Amino acid sequence: MELLGYIFQQCINGLQLGAVYALIALGYTMVYGVLRLINFAHGDIFMLGAFIAYYLLSRFTLPIYVVFVLTMICTALAGYIIEKVAYKPLRNAPKISLLITAVGVSLFLEYFLSLKAVFTPNYIAFPRPFEVEAFDLSLFTITNVQLIIFSITGVSLGLLYLLVYKTKQGTAMRAVSYDKEIASLMGINIDATVSLTFIVGASLAGVGGILYGIAYPQINVFMGVMPGIKSFIAAVLGGIGIIHGAVLGGFIIGLSEVFVSAFLSSTFRDGVIFVILFLVLLLKPTGIFGKRIDKV
Repeated sequence: MELLGYIFQQCINGLQLGAVYALIALGYTMVYGVLRLINFAHGDIFMLGAFIAYYLLSRFTLPIYVVFVLTMICTALAGYIIEKVAYKPLRNAPKISLLITAVGVSLFLEYFLSLKAVFTPNYIAFPRPFEVEAFDLSLFTITNVQLIIFSITGVSLGLLYLLVYKTKQGTAMRAVSYDKEIASLMGINIDATVSLTFIVGASLAGVGGILYGIAYPQINVFMGVMPGIKSFIAAVLGGIGIIHGAVLGGFIIGLSEVFVSAFLSSTFRDGVIFVILFLVLLLKPTGIFGKRIDKV
């Protein structure tokens, strides 16, 4: 009974971490779906969201719902600027140029923001806006932090689904993903659609940054590196370019990391994620849901 309860508890912990990975992975999969670009700077947008929330909470003591709105606006603006400044001029360049640029943007954000005049290179404590409460459900314990993470992630995914599949903008995004040239001939504004994709993906990463800070209240400017890589692996695992694939991949990666830490050793948790990537690329390179064939 104790073992069963322990397993259930680790499942809850893994789903908590996987929810954050899912929010970040959505940005990777959306940008790749539209531009065929792996935006390695996306993990740093996640980090930026955590720092913006930190300052809004610690310096201005704003209500948490205001912090979510302002953080999403700021990270969406950052995603928009990055797309316009770094990626748009190279949109017709070879893919390797975009890939190198993405790595350069990532390094720039990390080291520029690590300047003491901007943020700080040190670890800082993230201020939780409420007291942590635990609820004993016999087999396992769940906290109000985990309930909030599950709720906000669920709402975010629902809104994203409505945007992508129930609006004209979402139809345009899927059309551009399917074929940019044909979409352009149909009158779709490619630039606006690409910008919207970056804005939505960056705002979701901002939400992920806040939730990560609340769940694991210690942040620094390099905190986006490993979560960014793991979220990219999650997107590949589910089938990059597929929204529900990114979500499922995020939960699988989160559960895998937590279970390896709980039953083997925390030193193996990062290595196991890369083993999963290796197996996916070896056995099913298109991911769990395969290659997307989208009908607008």
